[in-house]
Amino acid sequence: MLRAVDHVQLAAPPGSEELLRTFYAGALGMTEVAKPPVPAARGGCWFEAGEVRLHLGVETDFRPARKAHPGLRVTDIAAYADRLARHGVTVEWDGNLPGHRRFYAEDPVGNRLEFLAPEV
Repeated sequence: MLRAVDHVQLAAPPGSEELLRTFYAGALGMTEVAKPPVPAARGGCWFEAGEVRLHLGVETDFRPARKAHPGLRVTDIAAYADRLARHGVTVEWDGNLPGHRRFYAEDPVGNRLEFLAPEV
């Protein structure tokens, strides 16, 4: 039986690691974690925050995920949106999910990310 999602893998172009670090560690406030030796040799970065784990893997013929995306639950969604905006990230609010506040943003290589919080 499925119990949890261990991580979500997103793709990134070769040589984008510093951009990814600035966004995922800086703007999102995640912590970069060391990759084991074999995956580390392939490039990319791994990040986590609490139970959330995102792996960014290098893909030579990279195309950003514009529709497919992780949905990331956040606390104090308005403050989190403000944090991203202060880091120069465009935030697009979407009111089409009943019972939730949510917005979308893109990482620096164009991958779509959804941020949401249940309405109380």
